[in-house]
Amino acid sequence: MRAIRPRLFIFFTILLTSYSLSAQHKKPFYEADADKDRWVDSVFNKLNKREKVAQMFFVRAHTDKGKAYEDLVEKMIRRGKVGGLVFFQGGPGRQAALTNRYQSVSSVPLLIAMDAEWGVAMRLDSTIAYPYQMTLGAIQDTSLIYQMGREIGRDFRALGMHLNFAPVVDINNNPANPVIGYRSFGDNKYNVATKSLAYMQGLQDEGILVSIKHFPGHGDTNVDSHHDLPQLKFSKERLDSLELYPFKQLIDKGASGVMIAHMNIPSLDATKNLPSTLSEPIVKGLLKKELGFRGLAITDAMEMKGVVKFFPDGEADVRAVIAGNDVIELSENTKRAIKLVKKAIRQGRIEIQQIDTSVRKILEAKYWAGLSIVRPLSTEHISAAVMRPESSSLVQRLTDASTTVLKSDSLIKTLDLSKKTAIISLGTTEVSTFQRELKSRIPNSTNFLMSKIGSATDIRAMLREVAKFDQVIMAIHDYRKRPQSSLDYNTQLKIFIAELSKLNTITCVFANPYTIAGLPGIESSKSIIVNYENSPQAQRSAAKVVTGQMPAMGKLPVSINTFFRNGDGINYFPEPKPVLGQVNY
Repeated sequence: MRAIRPRLFIFFTILLTSYSLSAQHKKPFYEADADKDRWVDSVFNKLNKREKVAQMFFVRAHTDKGKAYEDLVEKMIRRGKVGGLVFFQGGPGRQAALTNRYQSVSSVPLLIAMDAEWGVAMRLDSTIAYPYQMTLGAIQDTSLIYQMGREIGRDFRALGMHLNFAPVVDINNNPANPVIGYRSFGDNKYNVATKSLAYMQGLQDEGILVSIKHFPGHGDTNVDSHHDLPQLKFSKERLDSLELYPFKQLIDKGASGVMIAHMNIPSLDATKNLPSTLSEPIVKGLLKKELGFRGLAITDAMEMKGVVKFFPDGEADVRAVIAGNDVIELSENTKRAIKLVKKAIRQGRIEIQQIDTSVRKILEAKYWAGLSIVRPLSTEHISAAVMRPESSSLVQRLTDASTTVLKSDSLIKTLDLSKKTAIISLGTTEVSTFQRELKSRIPNSTNFLMSKIGSATDIRAMLREVAKFDQVIMAIHDYRKRPQSSLDYNTQLKIFIAELSKLNTITCVFANPYTIAGLPGIESSKSIIVNYENSPQAQRSAAKVVTGQMPAMGKLPVSINTFFRNGDGINYFPEPKPVLGQVNY
C-alpha cells in the first residue's frame, strides 16, 4: 500500500485527538459500579452450570419466517435459557411485539443484538437506511457521523435492542475484497479510526453496546469467510502497524465489544487451518492481554464456513470458548454446543472460572444497557419512532457532505443552464431521481436512458443523438442491492462511457468508487463527481452540485488507480446558477 501523505497524517491525527476530547462520553460497562455489582451478583448466584454456559450463546431471530420459527426461538429461550438474540430480516412493528414476547419468557433478561452497520434498515423494512461506511469515509465533518451513531442508537432503543455489531473498522486496502469493500470507511488507517470512533461513541452515548469488527482486520483478504477460511500471510509487525491500528484506538477509547473474524493468521498462531476465532494466542493473548481489552469478545457467526469447515460437529463452539470468547454468536446447533461446552468443563479443557468471568461480563453489559429493569416496549407508534424526520434529514446531510468532485477542469464551473443539455442515466430503464432533479433546473434538456445490457445498435444511435447537444451530463448507476467493486455493465456500454467522456461531459458516479478503475477513458470527462452509492439522496446531492446549489467537500477514501488517489477531492464552491424555468411532471 502506498505510504500515507504527510498532510493526511497530520490532518487525521489532529482530527482524531480533537474529536475524542470534544465531549464527555458514557463510561464503559466494565467500569466499577456498586449498584451494577449487586445486580450482577443477584442474577449470577441463581444460575447453575448449564445456565451459565447458556448465557454465552446468542441465537438467530426473525420476524419474517412465520409462527413455527418464532415458537422454536421461544423454546430456546424458555428451556435453553440462552443469553441473547440476534435479529435479522423482518419489520419493526413485528420485531417490537416479538421482543416483548421473548423477554417475558426469559428468566434472565435477553441482550438483543442486530448487525446494523448502516442502521436497522440493513435488516428491517419500513425503516431509514443511512449511507454505507465507504460513503461516510469521504465526509470531512466527523460530527455528522457521531450524530448518525446517536440516531441509530435511538432506533435500537425504540426496538428494545442493546448491541449493534458495528462499526466495521477493517481497512479495505484490497480493492478485490469480496466481503468488506463498501462496508469499510476506506484504505487509510487514520481515516478509518477517526470515523469509526465517531460512530462508536454516538452509539455508546445512546446506551448501545458495540462490536467493532472484524478483529484483527479483514480488509486485505480475497476470500469471503462466509464461504471459506481466508488466510492472512502478513507479519505481526505489518498487522500491528496497519490492520490493528483502528482496533487499538477504539479499544483505548472504551469499545464495549470486539467481534473476532474467522481467518487463519500464521504469524499470530501457526496452528494449521485454525481460525482466529478459535485461537487462544489471538483472543486471550493479543486482544485481551496485549491490547488490554476488557469488553465483550464476540465471535463472528459460528455457522459460517470459515469456522466450521475444519472444526465441524460443535467442536468450533467448544474451541471458541477455550480461546477466550465471551459471546458465541449463531452456533449451528446451540443445544448441542451447550452440552459440548459442559462436557469440556468436566474433562478439564475449560476452567469453570473462565465461564464465570465471561458470564459476569455479559451480565455487566446487560445492566449497563438498562436490563436490570425490563419494561414492555410500546408497539403502538413504532413506525413513527423509527421514521423520525430528523433522521431523514441527517441522511441527506451525510450524503451531501460525502459528495466528491474529482475533476472540475471547466464544465462544472461554466455549465450554462440555458444551453441544450443531454442528461443520460446509464444502468437503468426508468427516469432517475438525478434526471428529475436536473430537469427542474435545466428546462432546455432531454433525458436519455440506457440499460446495463444496451445493444451496440442502441448505443450507436444514442451517441449520434447526444453529439448534437451543447452539454452532456452522464450518470453511471449501480442498481444492485450491494455496490460491488466492478460494474456489471456489458463491454459495449463501458466503451460508450469512454466515448461520451470525450465530449463536453460532466460524469456522475452513483456506485462503489472502485468501479471507476474498470471504466478506462472516464478520466477524460470535463468534470467527475462521485457519490459512492445509488440512493435517491446521493442523486439529489450530485444534482445540487452540478447546478450550483451547494459546494462539494468530500475526499476520496480509497485509492482507485493512477488518476485518482486516497484524499483526492476538490473543495468546490460553485457560483449560484439561477433557475431558468420550472418543469411540471
